[in-house]
Amino acid sequence: MTTTNVTWTQKDFDVFTTPGLEQRMAALIENVRPKFEELGGHFAAYFSTQLNEEFFPHVAKHARRKTNPPNDSWVAFAPYKRGYKAMPHFQIGLFDTHVFINLAVIYEAPNKEKIANTLLHNLETLEQLPKDFYISGDHMSPKTDFISTSLEDGFAEKLLTRFRDVKKGEIIIGLKILSEDAIKLSSEELLNRIESTFEALLPVYKLMVSSN
Repeated sequence: MTTTNVTWTQKDFDVFTTPGLEQRMAALIENVRPKFEELGGHFAAYFSTQLNEEFFPHVAKHARRKTNPPNDSWVAFAPYKRGYKAMPHFQIGLFDTHVFINLAVIYEAPNKEKIANTLLHNLETLEQLPKDFYISGDHMSPKTDFISTSLEDGFAEKLLTRFRDVKKGEIIIGLKILSEDAIKLSSEELLNRIESTFEALLPVYKLMVSSN
């Protein structure tokens, strides 16, 4: 597996408060994208080993943006070289407030209904996740809810039902590290945190792909 020395700095998070599309994209390309590329090589090898199938990194290019600058950016991982949006995928990314490490199925996935039903029938797998993990129904929003309380109060079930029944429904499960905590992590600590998060998410991913 490739070695990596990525750490986050406040400058990386400040990219997402840079005004203007061109200026923000320039800052993103200079500061953040090289780190995503490095993490991409490292964790594509990790997933290929863990899941016995070749995984590919996909660093967000934000190519379709013409006016609005991106509020976040990421590297995604999937077992398909040409893209990741139509299937369950893993991500490492940044908003201006935090790092996110997650497993996502977004609205473009054609078999959302089967995946949702599989998860709804196997909520105990979600109950095994660490208590500080989150669940969300919108990959564009930095707002998330703790999965432990969401399972207790029925919100997780509502999100999964919406994911199944609503065309724009999505499901994202993972961990966020606040920027002020992320900038204190050494490269080794960051890699360990990311790897332990993905390790915890692997059973959920296997459930998702088993529903095909």
